Amino acid sequence: MRAGSLQTRLVGAGTLVLAAFLGLTGIALDQAFRDSVETATMEKLKGQVYGLLGAADEDSNGRLRLPKSLPDPRLSEPDSGLYAQVQGEDGSYSWQSPSMVGRDSGVIQVTVPGEWRFGRSKLPDEMFVLSFGVLWEDNAGTELSYTMMVSQSTDTLHSQVGSFRFTMFVWLGGAAMVLLLVQVLMLRWGLTPLRQVASDLKHIEAGESDELKGEYPKELLGLTQNINSLIDHGRASQERYRNSLGDLAHSLKTPLAVLQGAMESDRKDSLREAVREQLPRMDEIVRYQLQRASASGRSDVTRAQQVAPIVGKIVATLHKVYRDKGVACVQELDDGARFYGDQGDLMEFLGNLLENAFKYCRGSVRVQVEEDATESGMRAPLLITIGDDGAGIPATEWKRVLGRGERQDQREQGQGIGLAVADDIIRLYGGELEIGHSELGGAEISVRFDNG
Repeated sequence: MRAGSLQTRLVGAGTLVLAAFLGLTGIALDQAFRDSVETATMEKLKGQVYGLLGAADEDSNGRLRLPKSLPDPRLSEPDSGLYAQVQGEDGSYSWQSPSMVGRDSGVIQVTVPGEWRFGRSKLPDEMFVLSFGVLWEDNAGTELSYTMMVSQSTDTLHSQVGSFRFTMFVWLGGAAMVLLLVQVLMLRWGLTPLRQVASDLKHIEAGESDELKGEYPKELLGLTQNINSLIDHGRASQERYRNSLGDLAHSLKTPLAVLQGAMESDRKDSLREAVREQLPRMDEIVRYQLQRASASGRSDVTRAQQVAPIVGKIVATLHKVYRDKGVACVQELDDGARFYGDQGDLMEFLGNLLENAFKYCRGSVRVQVEEDATESGMRAPLLITIGDDGAGIPATEWKRVLGRGERQDQREQGQGIGLAVADDIIRLYGGELEIGHSELGGAEISVRFDNG
């Protein structure tokens, strides 16, 4: 089942996030603008109150009276949208601006002197209302309370908010389109290495290339390294099977020729003798070649195996096998060291190398396992060193004991076939085996995996 395009999924997720962000931004801006308009309206209505107070007169008793000529012409125009009312002297004085002609004046809410009260009223229609309490002293020294109320229609607010919303939606919508376009372009650019990997893999499938050779970002190094490792491993496995079959056919040629000659002989005892001699040899040849070939079919270069526990198990087993020899084995193991491959192959080559060390040492073996530091995103190289205090291997024999195609009787000289099998497995994983002289006096086997 296909999971769909990665780019489509990222663009879809980015679009949802962008829509949510711009939506919340629009709501916040809209509310901020409404609050700003309401605050500005309140300040304007305060100016109207101060204007009325400045234009106020007194009657013969010194009581507050509003003149016919008002500071703002809109207060004198009927249904202009700006209205004013004054009420005081315990309700005995009431005044309203000419602009309220034909409108229901409503009830003025008495305001404490010096207090400002701002809000909205929906009677008879929606209005901004600002009330202010005034304390006025007449000629007799009596303090009289008045409430001055100025109101303004909300039509101006709705008009300004509507205009702001239209402008905001245009700009936010334009910004959203530009950001989406930029996002798509960035994703296409950012996913180019993945498309390059896919293209390079097609070239490999078509036989036009042997491996991924492009310059990829470090985030893809692990992927491309694993792919190259799988490709190299598959190619090596195929070559190994081919070589193993060739070796098997070549090794069986001589025993088969002996049996063929015995069959053509008239002596029955000669045939029985040939069968008795050659069948064990043929069985040994088949077992050996199957052992070599099995390493190519089990390996998994993407799975990490902890080396230290495997070494510990093998050493513990060998101590039981060579109990009478009393081998002293020093283990210097890095607990974090990892081998990238099949655990069976790891045990196979480590078992062969350690068994040789236990078998040919005089009494001391040293095993060192360490993992070199590396850059982030890269696999750390693995180094395994096994040394003993035995007779060692002459330098003139190093190449021969590791050479491929040696006959079985030849490989039994020196370190035997186990060393060659270990070398084959190690090379299958791209590692390198080297023979040298140990500080203990015998042979030293060094194995290195770059894990790249």
